[in-house]
Amino acid sequence: MLNIISAIGNNKSIYPLIVRDCGIEIPAKVLMTYNQNKNDKKIAWLGARERFIDEYSVSAVWLGGIPLIDKIGKFLIKKSKGLNSDINMKLFGTDEFQNIDKNIKDFAQKAPEAVQDLIKAKNNRKIFERMMNTKFISSIVIPIALMGFVIPKLIFASTAKKMQKYKSYPNFGVKSFDEFKRKKSKDLTFSGNMTSVINNFTTVQKMAVTDGGYAAGRIITARKKNEAIDIAFKMAGMMYLNFVAPSQLEKLFNKITDVNLDPKMLADKRFLASIKYKHLKLPKSDSAKDLIEFIDNNPDELFTKLAGKYNKVKLLKNNVRDPRAFVDVKELAKFKKYIEKFQIYAKNNVKHAASKSIKLRCFTILANIGLSSFLLAYCLPKAQFLFRELVTGSKYEPGLI
Repeated sequence: MLNIISAIGNNKSIYPLIVRDCGIEIPAKVLMTYNQNKNDKKIAWLGARERFIDEYSVSAVWLGGIPLIDKIGKFLIKKSKGLNSDINMKLFGTDEFQNIDKNIKDFAQKAPEAVQDLIKAKNNRKIFERMMNTKFISSIVIPIALMGFVIPKLIFASTAKKMQKYKSYPNFGVKSFDEFKRKKSKDLTFSGNMTSVINNFTTVQKMAVTDGGYAAGRIITARKKNEAIDIAFKMAGMMYLNFVAPSQLEKLFNKITDVNLDPKMLADKRFLASIKYKHLKLPKSDSAKDLIEFIDNNPDELFTKLAGKYNKVKLLKNNVRDPRAFVDVKELAKFKKYIEKFQIYAKNNVKHAASKSIKLRCFTILANIGLSSFLLAYCLPKAQFLFRELVTGSKYEPGLI
């Protein structure tokens, strides 16, 4: 159970999104869509059917598409040019403590295979950047095209066929399937220079960018003006509640409880023993120099291993820092501060402090999931229905009337 709570408590991973999206939000939205249109059974059934097919097909692309395309892109880059796309593009920058030349020099003996990857990337920089840009664009454009254009068109076509059976509903918005097929939408274009920043987006960050394109696609492919307005309101709310609100809620809950460490870490016997017996060695300051030097010079220290386990740094199998990765120094410094804070809190009774902290952390994680799911699954649809009535004067699905 602690493993599950730990996974869904990480707002930088896709696990909270899976729980909220597939487990809570979609079933609630389907039911609420039916209830909103229940005075007209045909519209209620068509609306609920559209929502069910739409939400789950989009979720499949949204949650699985980006990781899958990334893996395919990595394989093709490696297969065609022998380059490793795990190399962080920020290493080509001018950071004093993390750059490609420094890492090649410092890790030549400690991580020779990783250094060979760095040398290949450095010697083929233009090709490497071009291929990484292509991989990034593909992982964004393909899901946007599927979610924003292909899926809605297929669903609308399917609904148009169903509508033909209802002879008593001549004003459903699309008089025939042939007429629907003749409707055209604008093409989506992409431009702009891809930088090292966007090339190193996490999966969740890519999903946020994809959501923006998905929203634009849905507005463009809407069957009517009122449906486009309705969709725009819903998508704006979804993006905020999926990507912004959970982090804000996490900060609020953590501030109230003052517990920030992962519950699995708080249950780690070795970590607790190191606190109890004052064996835990930490970097002497929060500076980039001290943090990185500590990780590099102390691969067997518990802090280094914990930083690797909880994704603050990327370590190789021998606990050596992966020179192809780029350390988020701010996140690593926060991690150190949270440990120091727990050390102070637990100085009198480590076992009691850990037990209480685990309960509080689990509460904040579950409260975050529960509240953000409630906002997404209940409050947003209710707000959308009210907005719809104010704008269109009707409570029915605007694309079906």
